[in-house]
Amino acid sequence: METVKFDELNLQPQILKGIREMGFEETTPIQSKAIPMVMEGLDVIGQAQTGTGKTAAFGIPLLMKVDPKNKKTQAIVLCPTRELAIQVAEEIRSLAKYMHGIKILPVYGGQDIVKQIRSLKGGTQIIIGTPGRIMDHLRRKTIKCESVNTIVLDEADEMLNMGFREDIETVLEYIPEERQTVLFSATMPKPILEITKKYQKDAVTIKVVKKELTVPSIEQYYYDVKRKDKVEVLSRLLDVYGPKLSLVFCNTKRMVDELVHALQGRGYFAEGLHGDMKQVQRDRVMNNFRNGRTEILVATDVAARGIDVDDVEAVFNFDLPQDDEYYVHRIGRTGRAGKTGRSFTFVKGKEVYKLKDIQRYCKTKILAQKIPSMEDVEQVKLEKIMDHIDTVIEEEDLSAMVDMIEAQVNEADYTTMDIAAAFLKLALRGNEESSSSSFENFEFGDTGAEEGMVRLFINIGKKQHVKPGDILGAIAGESGIPGRLVGAIDMYDKYTFVEVPREYGKEILQAMSDSKIKGKSINIEPANQK
Repeated sequence: METVKFDELNLQPQILKGIREMGFEETTPIQSKAIPMVMEGLDVIGQAQTGTGKTAAFGIPLLMKVDPKNKKTQAIVLCPTRELAIQVAEEIRSLAKYMHGIKILPVYGGQDIVKQIRSLKGGTQIIIGTPGRIMDHLRRKTIKCESVNTIVLDEADEMLNMGFREDIETVLEYIPEERQTVLFSATMPKPILEITKKYQKDAVTIKVVKKELTVPSIEQYYYDVKRKDKVEVLSRLLDVYGPKLSLVFCNTKRMVDELVHALQGRGYFAEGLHGDMKQVQRDRVMNNFRNGRTEILVATDVAARGIDVDDVEAVFNFDLPQDDEYYVHRIGRTGRAGKTGRSFTFVKGKEVYKLKDIQRYCKTKILAQKIPSMEDVEQVKLEKIMDHIDTVIEEEDLSAMVDMIEAQVNEADYTTMDIAAAFLKLALRGNEESSSSSFENFEFGDTGAEEGMVRLFINIGKKQHVKPGDILGAIAGESGIPGRLVGAIDMYDKYTFVEVPREYGKEILQAMSDSKIKGKSINIEPANQK
C-alpha cells in the first residue's frame, strides 16, 4: 500500500514540528484516509481498532480547525474510560506542543468536579472526557456549547457496551446542529448505525481492518527501562546474548543517529538507516549488514522496509512502535528460515498498557524480563573465556606452558589453582599494566605501514569471532577519529594489524589501552619495528 508522509497533508508547520518530535514519519492507513476527510469538514465514520493511530487521525484535524484566539470550547471528544480520555488528551497536547494559546483538558468522573470547573473557567478550546462527566458539566453550564463546531465519539462501540448510549445522545443534543460529527468504532453494531443515521449528515465511511498477523517461533521479551538507561541496557543485552546480526528500531531519525553514535562509542560496530540518507548510502549500509561487516543495524520503520536478511538473530524495539502492526513487521525480521529469533522491547511506565494492546492484537505473549546486572554480563564473559580455554586445551600444544607453571608452583607458595584463577582474573579485567602505560613520549619507528601511517598490533583475531568492522568501530568510537581515516586491517586467527595515521597513533594507543572489543579485553601496541 502506498504510504503518505505527514508533510504531504498541507498541515501547519507547528503541527508538523509536533508530529516529528513524537517520532511519526508517515501516516498509518487510518490517518492517511481520515485526516483529509475530517479536514474537509465531512462527517466521518471510521472503523478502526486500538493501535492504528486513530487519535492523531482526529486530533490533527481538530488542531488545524481550532482558533487559538477564541478561548471558548470548540471541540469535544467523548471516550469510554478516564484512562483513554487522559491518553487522548496527552497525545493531542503533544501534537499541539508548538502551537500557542491552545488549551486541552481531560474531564472524567472520580476527579474533583470543583477543580475541573476552575480549569474550565480559564477557557478550554478542546475538551476530552467521559460521557457522564461531560453531561454533568453541560447541565451545570460549566461547559458551554455555542462555539463547538466538532464532536468526536472515540471507541463508540465500547461506550455503548458500557451503557452510555443515553448519555451520548444527551450530549449530542446540546451541540449546535451546524457541526461536524466524527465517530470511531472497531465494530459497527446496530446501535452505532442508528446513532450515525440520526446524528450525522452524509457521513463518509472509512474502514481499516487490520490483517490477522501472528508471530510464531520468536521469543518475545520486554524490559521496563528509563529513557536514560536504554543504551546501557541495550549494551548489556548485546553482550549477554551475543547475537550475530541485530536490528534496533527507533521512532525518529534523530534517535537513530544518536544511538549509532553511542553504540560506536562503546566499541560496537553499528550503522544507521533512515529516510534522510541518499540511496547510495543506504545501499552501502545494507551491504555491510548483509555480509556481516556491520553487526547492528539501527533503523526507523520507514527505512527498514525491504530489509530481508535471514541471519538476524535479535530485534530490539528501542522505542515502542506507534502502530501494533509495525511491531509485527519489526520482529518478523528475525526467526527467518526456520530459526528461532528473539525480540526485546523497551517500555517505560505507562507504555506497558500499549504493550498489552500489542499482545492482544498479535495473540502472543511478551514476557517481562529482569534487566541483566553487570554480574550477569561478567558471568557470560567468564563462560566465553572458559569456552575459549577448552578450545586451546583441545587444539594447542601446551607442554612448555605446563613446565613453566610446574616450575613456578615448585618455587612459590601457591597452587596451580591459584595461578589459573589469577590468569582468569587478568583475562576478565584485561592486562592492567598495558592499560595504565602512557604513550605520551613514545616515538614510532618503521612499523611497516604505508607512508604517513603507523601499524598497530591487537591481540585479538578471527578465532575470537571478531570482524574488521569490530576493530574499525572500536578505534573510531574510543578515539573519536573518523572511521574513514583508518587504513588497512589485516586480520589473522589470533591477532590483527591495523594501520592508522601517524599523527593519531599515540592518541589511539592511549584511548584503546583500556578498551574491550565485543566484550573482550584487548592489548594494543605498535607493531614490531622493522
